[in-house]
Amino acid sequence: MAVNHRFQLAARPAGMVKRSDFTYSDDATVDDPEEGEITVKVLYISLDPAMRGWMNEAKSYVPPVGIGEVMRAFGIGRVIASKDSKFEVGDLATGGFGVQEYATSGTKGVTKIDPQGAPLPVYLSLLGMTGMTAYFGLLDVGLAKEGDTVVVSGAAGATGMAVGQIAKIKGCRVVGIAGGKEKCDYIVDELGFDAAIDYKGEDVKAALRTHAPKGIDVYFDNVGGDILEAALSNLARRARVVVCGAISQYNNTEPVKGPANYLSLLVNRARMEGFLVFDYAERYDEAVREIAGWIAAGKIKSREDIVDGLEAFPDALVKLFKGENTGKLILKVAES
Repeated sequence: MAVNHRFQLAARPAGMVKRSDFTYSDDATVDDPEEGEITVKVLYISLDPAMRGWMNEAKSYVPPVGIGEVMRAFGIGRVIASKDSKFEVGDLATGGFGVQEYATSGTKGVTKIDPQGAPLPVYLSLLGMTGMTAYFGLLDVGLAKEGDTVVVSGAAGATGMAVGQIAKIKGCRVVGIAGGKEKCDYIVDELGFDAAIDYKGEDVKAALRTHAPKGIDVYFDNVGGDILEAALSNLARRARVVVCGAISQYNNTEPVKGPANYLSLLVNRARMEGFLVFDYAERYDEAVREIAGWIAAGKIKSREDIVDGLEAFPDALVKLFKGENTGKLILKVAES
């Protein structure tokens, strides 16, 4: 019987997540599936900002990961045993398999994928939760339409890249906020954003007035904090502020910093709304079909930042929170 290497949560992080917050074990055996279950060999693991929130003992949209439990994560795996008629040995699937080499689980929320449709990592980026988040957040929550000025923070991250490109497809003017010249050049030169603001080297509030002189119609927020504050200061009338995440706040040891100038919403008759991609689960197929069509037509690009090896997980997660990745950060566990 195979041995399962895995990372379990050892402690609730205080501040930036660190390796000692996890236990790496190599003595677990792989469970055989029971009726309605499958066992997969994990190939790729998605590294997402939401993982930091899952480690906290706090009320949220899902229960926190328990101390001693395998760290929660979405991934892609190959089915090696099945007691569910919908899955056969050899199938490739994506689901919440955790940070481990093998996973045995029920099949609710597990989706079979076609390796001929796209490279496997794309099913964790544009054709996965990242793409779904960008699609529904921008179009259903943000109600982006042709002619709008759309500003997205974390623009060189996985979700930000997708938001900006979808907004361009829909005929919007797109301004991305990212950290560093290299990232800013990439989103303009390679992804077609109209402008980029380097929050590390520019006055974001002043730059927003320059690049969105008539105000921001849709602000898609991935970072929170000072950048959210700056965006709220330059809203257009009837603007929509989409709260997707606040990665700048996740490792704070102090309370989350909220916007002091929220009355801009009142003055501009604007709306600020949070959302969870899981609320749109019944419509994932719609988004996948449209995004896949855009990929095939060359209208949207996917970029993955892939780190090799399960043992690299804690350091790779820190890389995510330090903004050292460009595109979707993924851990490669095994060859497909």
